Amino acid sequence: MLRLIGSALTIGSLIFIVACATTPNAAVKNTTKTFTTVVVDAGHGGKDNGAYRRYGPPEKMATLDVAQRLERKLRESQINTIMTRSSDVFIPLNDRVAIENAQKSAIFVSIHFNDSRRRGIRGFETYYHSSASFDLANQIQSKLMTIPHSANRGIHTANFRVLRLATCPAALVECGFLSNRTEGNEARDWEYRELLADRIAEAIVEQRYGPGVYRGSAQVAAQSQTQPTSAGTGAAAPPATSR
Repeated sequence: MLRLIGSALTIGSLIFIVACATTPNAAVKNTTKTFTTVVVDAGHGGKDNGAYRRYGPPEKMATLDVAQRLERKLRESQINTIMTRSSDVFIPLNDRVAIENAQKSAIFVSIHFNDSRRRGIRGFETYYHSSASFDLANQIQSKLMTIPHSANRGIHTANFRVLRLATCPAALVECGFLSNRTEGNEARDWEYRELLADRIAEAIVEQRYGPGVYRGSAQVAAQSQTQPTSAGTGAAAPPATSR
């Protein structure tokens, strides 16, 4: 009898473990209109260079610079911010997920630059995973498309860990291709990185408070009034997996 009871307890424990392991992630809370904090994630860092092409800087440095500029602009707009990294250090993906999910009322925005073996491919694209994140991703992509000569590669769903495991609205932004001569050279220019940060900040502020609220710098405004954007798109490239 004791042996049967022990066997039953063992089977019950196994069922419990399996059930826990297969339980879906906690539902994403849609805070796109109520968030008080933005978790700004600079992709890669430390031993992880990300994309590294001759036309542009190492991705880890370009993402950090844009993320720092974005964080400053959000603070100037009276929005609380948390950065997953603020220097050239390696932060594991699970740690980034822990940081974003530790916030009670937040959204998460991850900054990246793209790469392709086909040097002609260019343009912006924004990724999301949950339906609650769609509006945020769409807003960011729309604002990036106001940058002169932009190529629109659209918004897409992706299974990146920082998006899939997020319990708040989360978007991952690809700010152009370092493998493309034009966009790689632009990524070297601090004024262009400032413009990228400004457009993403505008998207975030307007997502929270509505249109017409964000106030960017006069310098960035002047940059935006040069020439109309391009609607061209490159052939789709498969998303990277180290996100």
